[in-house]
This record gives sequence, C-alpha cells and structure tokens, in this order.
Amino acid sequence: MLRTLAIENYRSLRALVLPLTSLNVVTGGNGTGKSSLYRALRLLADGARNGMVAALAREGGLPSVLWAGPERIGRAVREGRYPVQGTPRTEPVALRLGFGEDDFGYAIDLGLPMPGHTAFSRDPVIKRESVWTGPLLRPAAVLCDRLGGYVRVRDEDGAWSAPVPIREYDSMLSEFADPQRAPELLGLRDRIRSWRFYDQFRTDPAAPARGSQIGTRTPVLSHDGADLAAALQTIREIGDAAGLDSAVAAPFPGSSLGIAQADDGRLSLQFQQHGLLRSLGAAELSDGTLRYLLWIAALLSPRPAGLLVLNEPETSLHPDLLPALGQLIAAAASRTQVIAVSHSRSLIGAIGQAARDASVELTGIELIKEFGQTAVAGREPLDQPPWRWPKR
Repeated sequence: MLRTLAIENYRSLRALVLPLTSLNVVTGGNGTGKSSLYRALRLLADGARNGMVAALAREGGLPSVLWAGPERIGRAVREGRYPVQGTPRTEPVALRLGFGEDDFGYAIDLGLPMPGHTAFSRDPVIKRESVWTGPLLRPAAVLCDRLGGYVRVRDEDGAWSAPVPIREYDSMLSEFADPQRAPELLGLRDRIRSWRFYDQFRTDPAAPARGSQIGTRTPVLSHDGADLAAALQTIREIGDAAGLDSAVAAPFPGSSLGIAQADDGRLSLQFQQHGLLRSLGAAELSDGTLRYLLWIAALLSPRPAGLLVLNEPETSLHPDLLPALGQLIAAAASRTQVIAVSHSRSLIGAIGQAARDASVELTGIELIKEFGQTAVAGREPLDQPPWRWPKR
C-alpha cells in the first residue's frame, strides 16, 4: 500500500506530500489541481513501462508542465505587501515524483538536457532515480541508485556494484528490473504496472461497449470499457456474482443483468428492467446506466489492482446512482487501495457512509489554491508526512 505520495514542480503541484490509506477521496474546486494530481500518478505508472518521456511529450514537453510561478513566495508577498514577481533561479529545473510504501520507496527526478546537446530539447532527461527499503529515504536503505547516466545496485552483503551505463531517457525500472541482478526492482516495477486508471469510458452511440464482443475471459476491464460484456461474464463465473447482482439491483430494484452468447461466440448485454416485457441491449441503455455498469465491471474485478485510481466517476450519472456507486468504491477499497478524484458532494458523502459501515479507513484530501500553488485545506507545511528527495 502507498503510504506517501510526493510531487514537486508538476503544474500547480509545487511541493505536495500526501498521506494515503486504503481509501482516499480527493476533492476541491475547479482549478485546484485535482486533474494534475491524477496526471502525476499516471506519469509515475508510465515510468514503469518507460513511457514517461512520451507522456510528457503529449503534454508539450517538460517546460510545458513545470511549475510556472516563482521559486519562492516570501512573507511580504503572502501578506499582500508586494506583488508576485519572478526571482533569479537558484535551483536546477526539476520535476520530481515519488512514493513510499510499507516496504519500498521510489523517486525520480527529471530535468532538461544540456543546451545544444540534442534536437529534442523539450524531452526530459532523468537526473536521479532511487529505490529504497521502507517508506522514507535513508542512505543506508538505498537498494538501487541512478545518478545521471549510471546505475548502481546493492547486493545482499550491502556492497555496491560497479556503475552500469544507462541512456539518459530510460528509467531503471524498465532497464534494470532483473530477477538476478535486482529482484526488488523487478517486484516494484510489476507492482506499479498493476496500477489501473479509469477516466475514459465511452458511452456515445458508437462506443464499443454498446456492441457485442468475442467472448474471452476478461478479469480486468479495458480502460475504455470495450470488453464490458466479457468482463461482466467473467465476474459472474469466477468472481463475486452475488455482488454483481446486488450492485445492479440496488439502484434498479427488480432489475437483473444477463449476458447472451451468439452462435459465433460473441457476447452481448441483456438488461432486464422491472416492468418491461423484453431485455434491453447495451445499444438501448442510457449513457448513465451504461456508465454505471462499466463501473461495476471495473470495481468488481476478480483480479484486484495494486492501486485503483478513479477520475470523476460521477460523470454522466444520475444522482440516484451515486449511493450505489459509493458502496462499490468503498467495497473495492477492502481488496485494493483506491484513490478517487471527485467534486460531487453526493458521491463523497456516499463513499464516506459506505466506508464507515464497512470499517474501511478513509482519508479525505481537499485541495485548494494559494498563490497559484496547490495545497491541502486545513494542513500546514509541518503537518505533511516526512519525505526526502534524493539529491543530484
């Protein structure tokens, strides 16, 4: 379980360190940094697949995502005696991402390449990258360490290997995760790769979820929900079939969900609503009903994720569906760690009530803006969890 999430200089997240528990609900007004927090988590996950540089390129390159304000905001500015203004840079350009778990911690520090060194001047290079035991960085606890273009790995006796070269844009999570050379790095990489992100469910008339799909066991719903029928049938056969039926019946009393199989092996939804003489296919369902069924498939997965991140799950849902969705999210947190980003007070309240009923530990994180920086409401700088970045 992630205990600490640390982000520095990513958009409005100037210096944010968050404590995490099994269920975390992030809220806040528009423009307070909720989407930036979600994107930063995706960047961390991309690093385990060596896709962090490409992901930053899609956002315009490193200069486009860096904190755009001054390095420091002094007391006089905070008291309103002077306007916010630029100051000479005293620290290197750096985008830092990291987290601490119960048993391992990880941090990556990205900067700009040397001027004239390459035509890809907006691509970041990895300046420092470290993996250590325990949630907090200590020199004696470092297992794998990367400084610039070289990586060192500590052996069982505590001795460091000879430095091994690595390309400046490759993460050691993808290049050095080896069962013999660095088994801890391999385990951490696989754990990060098990993280799941859901924010792109399609419910438009041409959405793949509205059609039939070839039936194949699908323990994990795809990011866009294209394999919805197969995922629901997998839950019914090898997962929590009773939970599936309850999740459907809770907001739709008297209704049931079935999966029809054609002669060619294709599967399709059959939604039987109370009072209707025939079942409805996925193409006939409202956007909200289809989206709710997609959330059922994602949250009742028979193969729990290492971390499940949900971005505004209330989108397009009728308020009557939110209590049932809150129960699903809280129940999922008993099997896997969940971070839900939402601005719906109704959903947040439903999650809180369901978490209390199920005795699930819940952490509420309300983001606010202070002088352009994202901060946590009601929390002073000294209230945040301890965290140390590896130095360049």
